[in-house]
Amino acid sequence: MTSNDIHELITGGLFPVPCHRPRLVETHISWVIICDDHVFKIKKPMHYSFLDFSTAEKRKYYCEREVMLNNRLTTDVYLGVLPVCRAHGSLTIGGPDGEEIDCALKMRRLDSSKQMDVLLKEHKVSNSQITSLAKQVAGFHRKALVVYPNDVLDIQTKFNDLANERNFVQQQLSKESSDLISAAVEMSDRFLRTNENLLRQRMRSGFVRDCHGDLHSRNIFLLEEPVIFDCIEFNDDYRCIDVLNEVAFLCMDLDVFGRSDLAELFMQTYNVAFPAMGDPREERLFTYYKSYRANVRAKVNSLRARDAANDADRRRSLNETEKYLQLMKRYLEPLR
Repeated sequence: MTSNDIHELITGGLFPVPCHRPRLVETHISWVIICDDHVFKIKKPMHYSFLDFSTAEKRKYYCEREVMLNNRLTTDVYLGVLPVCRAHGSLTIGGPDGEEIDCALKMRRLDSSKQMDVLLKEHKVSNSQITSLAKQVAGFHRKALVVYPNDVLDIQTKFNDLANERNFVQQQLSKESSDLISAAVEMSDRFLRTNENLLRQRMRSGFVRDCHGDLHSRNIFLLEEPVIFDCIEFNDDYRCIDVLNEVAFLCMDLDVFGRSDLAELFMQTYNVAFPAMGDPREERLFTYYKSYRANVRAKVNSLRARDAANDADRRRSLNETEKYLQLMKRYLEPLR
């Protein structure tokens, strides 16, 4: 589908559920149409080195995979995959008539006021909610499939990819920020060389599992029971990771919100329910993984700044880039 098709669907299309004022939320890789009580997600036709949604067949495959993978964590949220059809001059989701041109993932709409990032901004996340969330994540990890990757050092390539942003960062921010990236890459390389045996030991011990892959506060609803959604379906390498890498993302996110106390509580509870960090070397590895997660956020915001539609958006993304670069540096300094 194209942007024009999406506009046509929203303004005059037919939906299989009540949808009085459909609203579009656009992400880098998807169009999300919000209806009264449901949400429809349509993948954009794109192809990157890490993602291939280039054909309708592939988009359908990854929609079905998204349902299957997320149903490991949710109940009655991911409701299935429906065809998007053109019939009698109109677009419709769910058919049954017409030419099938694409597909849409159908989801139950959840209360956006209960999204964890919203609640963090409003200072409404409680210790009991964090404890419940930690136990849920630990239970998921206990049952997750153990995997044995061919390259335990693939994170080195992912971390060092930030170096591709140095010139842009120097032009848009400062030479100091560019130099920070160079120093971080050197520190990361040194840390991984020193700790390669630890990474291999953790893999042999079963700590590399088929996880969620994108565990942060925007992908969590704090309802009566936490609801974790939107795991990575498009690239297994981003999801099959050390469990400490997984929880480091959420803890880094909590640090950004100024709630390191909640991050500490999360890890204490998680580590009791699923002991994954048992000695000082593993504590340092956890800190390294937090630096990696800050690294990725810095890179993503730098890329957003490149593609920004206006100066205000560009400046906002650059400010976020600088914030995460400084956080990455803060995590790495004790690991020297």
